[in-house]
Amino acid sequence: MSIFDQAPAHVRAINAYVPGKPITELAREFGLDPNSIIKLASNENPRGMSPKAKAAVEAAVGGIALYPDQFELVNKLAERLGVGRDQIVLGSGSNDLLDLAARAFLMAGRSAVSAQYAFPIYPIATLTAGGENIIVPAKGYGHDLDAMLAAIRPDTRLVWIANPNNPTGTFLTYEAVHAFMQKVPANVLVVLDEAYNEYLAPADRQESVAWIKQFPNLLVTRTFSKVYGLAGLRVGFGVASAEVADLLNRIRMPFNVNNLALEAAKAALDDHEFLAESYVLNKEGLEQLVAGFKRLGLEHIPSHGNFVAVKMPDPQAVNLKLLQQGVIVRPIGVPGFLRVSTGLQAENERFLVALDKALHS
Repeated sequence: MSIFDQAPAHVRAINAYVPGKPITELAREFGLDPNSIIKLASNENPRGMSPKAKAAVEAAVGGIALYPDQFELVNKLAERLGVGRDQIVLGSGSNDLLDLAARAFLMAGRSAVSAQYAFPIYPIATLTAGGENIIVPAKGYGHDLDAMLAAIRPDTRLVWIANPNNPTGTFLTYEAVHAFMQKVPANVLVVLDEAYNEYLAPADRQESVAWIKQFPNLLVTRTFSKVYGLAGLRVGFGVASAEVADLLNRIRMPFNVNNLALEAAKAALDDHEFLAESYVLNKEGLEQLVAGFKRLGLEHIPSHGNFVAVKMPDPQAVNLKLLQQGVIVRPIGVPGFLRVSTGLQAENERFLVALDKALHS
């Protein structure tokens, strides 16, 4: 029996998360110039970080010999969202919050419910905590809330909802999510993952954090990795009732967000111009991609994020041909689809030209 076999069965059952291919890796594989490669695979902001965040990082470099203090960012988020400081939990990206939620509420003999074609970290977090995955078939490539409600068992302690959903881009109206919350048992934590919240059209937006007063079993998670352009610094946050936040903070590593990330996040929150410009760039980028798909005769899933899933014959073969042209997109666990992040206008156009070539060569 090997040392591998000494790990618990639920750990050995995990399929490791495969991130989007880095530019440097593709350059090594195909002997390409890294500067010639475009990456539209990981839903990053193609503009990078905001100028205010960049300046804050540069100013904070001198303090990295000291351990970080989360007080100021927690305080700023609490004031911005109208909640108590004791309701905020910081994470090394919002993925960290997902892991904390699973470890706080799941164990052997407990289950979690999630949707087919949802973020693959949900089953990983569930298994890591020793829980059982209950995956509900998708409805229109998104969440079937009625079926998810019906799937809740007496041993269920957690439900995962991504809104908008990654990787398919589908969106549940806030009225539908609120109605779902009213029916979920009070002893089941609902994690509402809003990593792409800032990309929603204004007419679609509601402040779900306000629901926590009514639903103490709700945890809302958000991130600075997407529209704020801080993916490499790893900072996200969760908002919950004081009781739930207390549990997560008990198991959170004490210095899980570094000094540079804290300062960048504080500055990014105040860069309203950058946020607005990034929203417009993404809206125009989605329109550009969708128009290109129509020209190529390809179907897509309407998206509310900063990416779009496009249907095509033999996506694995097409993906390889795109990589050979120095264009990185993302194979996803939805049969027949590739996912592409919105880029700058020139990057989107280069992808569409490369896609045309890949489809017809």
